[in-house]
Amino acid sequence: MNIEQQITSLRVELQEHNHKYYVLDTPTISDFEFDQKLKQLQALELAHPEYDDPNSPSHRVGGAVTKNFETIVHEHRMYSLDNSYSKEDLEDWETRIKKMVDGDVSYTCELKYDGASISLTYENGALLRAVTRGDGFQGDDVTTNIKTIKSVPLKLTGDYPPKFDIRGEIILPWEGFNIMNEEREALGLELYRNPRNTASGSLKLQDSAEVAKRPLDCLLYNITGNNLGITTQIESLQKARDWGFKVPNASKLVHSIEEVLEFVNHWDVARHDLPYETDGVVVKVNNLQQQEELGYTAKAPRWAMAYKFKAEQVSTRLREITYQVGRTGAITPVANLEPVELAGTTVKRASLHNADQIEKLDIREGDEVFVEKGGEIIPKIIAVDLTKRPVISAPTVYISECPECSTTLIRKEGEAQHYCPNEAGCPPQIVGRIQHYISRKALDIEGLGGETVALLVKENLILDYADLYTLTVDQLLPLERMAQKSAENLVNGVEASKTIPFERVLFGLGIRYVGETVAKKLAKHYRHIDAIATASEEDLISVDEIGGKIAESVIAFFEKETNRHLIERLKAHGVQLEISAEKLANQSDTLKGKTFVVSGVFEMPRNDLKKLIEDNGGKVSSSISAKTSYVVAGDKMGPSKLEKATSLGVSIITEKDFLLLIR
Repeated sequence: MNIEQQITSLRVELQEHNHKYYVLDTPTISDFEFDQKLKQLQALELAHPEYDDPNSPSHRVGGAVTKNFETIVHEHRMYSLDNSYSKEDLEDWETRIKKMVDGDVSYTCELKYDGASISLTYENGALLRAVTRGDGFQGDDVTTNIKTIKSVPLKLTGDYPPKFDIRGEIILPWEGFNIMNEEREALGLELYRNPRNTASGSLKLQDSAEVAKRPLDCLLYNITGNNLGITTQIESLQKARDWGFKVPNASKLVHSIEEVLEFVNHWDVARHDLPYETDGVVVKVNNLQQQEELGYTAKAPRWAMAYKFKAEQVSTRLREITYQVGRTGAITPVANLEPVELAGTTVKRASLHNADQIEKLDIREGDEVFVEKGGEIIPKIIAVDLTKRPVISAPTVYISECPECSTTLIRKEGEAQHYCPNEAGCPPQIVGRIQHYISRKALDIEGLGGETVALLVKENLILDYADLYTLTVDQLLPLERMAQKSAENLVNGVEASKTIPFERVLFGLGIRYVGETVAKKLAKHYRHIDAIATASEEDLISVDEIGGKIAESVIAFFEKETNRHLIERLKAHGVQLEISAEKLANQSDTLKGKTFVVSGVFEMPRNDLKKLIEDNGGKVSSSISAKTSYVVAGDKMGPSKLEKATSLGVSIITEKDFLLLIR
C-alpha cells in the first residue's frame, strides 16, 4: 500500500469510527486506539502535503483562526416558524391547509431543538460550507468552526444527491454545559447562562481550536434543494441518517391533530429526560409536494407549525416603570424587575407594551408580578399577585411628556401606543432611524454599528442618514475607539452601500408600516422613488397587498418637506432609488392584472416558476377562485383543484404553455 492509499484508508476508517461514536453512540474501538490512528494520519499528512484534503478527520482538531466571518447569501432562504400554543391553534392551521391542498394530509412530528440554527451545504458528498441563519436571507460562513463538531459528517455515504443543503441546530448538551461551568467556576470566571446562548457564541469564536474544545453537537431536521428524489419529510429524515447525519429518532409520522397532541403531551413530560434543551414540537405536512403547494408567507412556511410547550413562570418584584422611545416615536413602557432566573436566563426587564396593558393588569411599582417568557424568548408580565400588594399603593399614571425631549405625547384614535411627535429633535428617534437605515436587511453598512451611530449623533457629525455620505476619515479619527483602519472601513462601507438595491433602500427609509415585504412590492410596482412619492392613496391601494393604513403612511412620509429634501440628498449621493436597468431587463408587464395558481410537479423548480410569474407582472395565489386567470398544471395536479378550476371556467395551462405566454 503506497502513502496515498495509507492516508485514504486511515481517513475512511476514522470517519467510520467518528460516525459510530458521535452519531450512532456505538463505539467499536477505545479512545486511545482512535487517538493513535489520528496521530498516524496527521504525521503522514504533515510529511505529504500534496495529499491534503480540507475534509480530512485531522481538521476536526481546529487551529485555523478566522478574524472576519464572510457573509454568505443562502441559496434557499431560512424561514422562521409560526407558533401555536393550543389544540385550537393547530385545528385552525389544519383547516387552512385542507382548503389549499388535495387529498389526505399526514404530519411529521419532531422535537424543536433549542440551539443555534445552521445550514450545511454538501457537494459531491463533501461538506462545502456551513452558514449561520443570520436574518434568514444571509448568514456568516462558520465552516472552519463547524468542522470541529464530531457529529457533523465531512464526507457522506450512500445515495446522496450531487448538491443539497441540510438545516439543523448546533446544540450544547446539558452534561457538556455543566462541565464547562464547573471548569469556569474553578477558575473564578463568570458562569455561562444557558446552553443555547453558549452554543451560539461558540460558532463565532475566532480560534477554531477553542471551538474544538467545546462539546457541541449537531442535530439535523430538514433537507433543502432541487430534484432530490425525496417525496416525504419522514423519508428525508431517514435518508439523512443513511447518509451519515445525526437525526434524533423521536420523530413520528401521524395522521391527525389528535395524534399530534398525543406526541406533544408525551414529550412535554419526557423532554426533561433528554440530554439537551427542547422547547416544543415542530409539526410538518409530511408530503413534500403538498408542502410546495402550500408555499410560504412573508416570514414562515404554511406547511409547518411550532407547538410551544407551556412557558415557565416565576414571580418577582416590579421595582420601577420606565419609558423607551422608538425610532418612530412610539413610547414603550418597560418594567424594571428584581433579577430572577427564568428558563435558563436572568430576567431584569419586561415590556409592558402600552397604557392599555398597564390599566388592564392594574400594574403598579412595588407589585409582586408573575413573569413568563412568551415562546420562552421575550419576558412578559402576565398578572399581578394582589395578595402581596403594599398597603400604600397608587395606580400607575402614564406619562404625558416624552422622557427624552419633554414634548407632549399624542395618541391617535384607534391606536394603542402614545407617540412623541418631535421627529427632528428627539435624540432616540434620530438615532433609531439611522440605525434602521444601516441595519442588515436595509443598507447593511459594514463597519458601522448601533453604538457608533449614537456616538456620531452625539458628536453632531450626523443628524440623519443622508449625512452618512459626507463623513470623512479625518472627522472620524478623533472619536473614542476609532483607529485609522476602522475609520477607513466605515467610510468605505458607506460608499459600498450605494450599490444596495432600491427595495432595500426603500425599507431602510423607515416609512411606518413599510416593512421588508411591502418595500419589495412598492419598488417592483413603481420602479422609482419619484413614482411612489407622487402616488395617490387610490393608486397605492391598487398595489398587491397594500392597504389603506400603509397608503396613508406612505403619503404622510412624502408630504413632509424634510423627507423630500432627504430623498434628494440621497439621490445626489448616488444611492439606488430606482430599480436597476439590469433588473428591469428581466421584468415585464406581460402578465399584469393576471392571477396564477401553480399546482403539481414541474420540470423547473416551483419557486422559479413563481418568480417568473411575478417578474412578468403577475400575481401568484395559493387557492383557486373566480378571480384566478390561469392554473399552471403540472404532473400529479390534485383532482379537487382540477374540478374547481373547471367548474369556475378558469383556464388550465401547462408549463410549456406558460413559457409561451411570457415569451
